[in-house]
Amino acid sequence: MALTLVIGNKNYSSWSMRPWMAMKAVGIAFEEKVISLDDAAFKGEIRKLSPAAKVPVLIDGDRHVWESLAIIEYAAEKFPDAKLWPADPAARAHARVVSAEMHAGFAPLRRHCPMNMARLPRRRELSPEVQSDVARIEQMWADCRARFGKGGPFLFGTVCAADAMYAPVVSRFHTYDIEIGVQARAYMRAVMALPAWAEWEKAARQEPWILPRGEVDWPDVSRA
Repeated sequence: MALTLVIGNKNYSSWSMRPWMAMKAVGIAFEEKVISLDDAAFKGEIRKLSPAAKVPVLIDGDRHVWESLAIIEYAAEKFPDAKLWPADPAARAHARVVSAEMHAGFAPLRRHCPMNMARLPRRRELSPEVQSDVARIEQMWADCRARFGKGGPFLFGTVCAADAMYAPVVSRFHTYDIEIGVQARAYMRAVMALPAWAEWEKAARQEPWILPRGEVDWPDVSRA
């Protein structure tokens, strides 16, 4: 039986993007079901699949797994040959650490710069809290690349779950034209060059839904 990943709007749902990108990037096959976050039936429908009543949810037969990082871990155990995490124990431990930090942190950046892949890139003034988040992420990326990234352009050389966890951050940095250094910009280019990124972005731009809470320029919505 094929896996099914239930997700929210591709334009706005950063948590949905993470396990979707992770599995797509390493070739794990799954079917997807998109439910718009503003659909009147959203809560009722998603509550049937997850007691948290949030997306994403991975369905594998009678098993339902929710929360992005838990879905990634489940997929990594089910498909060990896909190598969702680095093979080296030290790199793997560090990849999990930075992924967990993303899962639990950076609330100011999330609030101030909501993911919106269809928005025309345009700079937004950042508060000191958001600037602090950006600096921490840039430092983290540089550290991963310096210690573990010798084998390729991603955080741990080859693409892995940690890159998927930071894909929505790449989107935010691009969308809001956030000022970062040359190394971080090169890493962003590598993520945005992934076929999985192109597939997600194309679908996000084709979605018919516009959610006001995801449009920081509302009602002056500018789309690419």
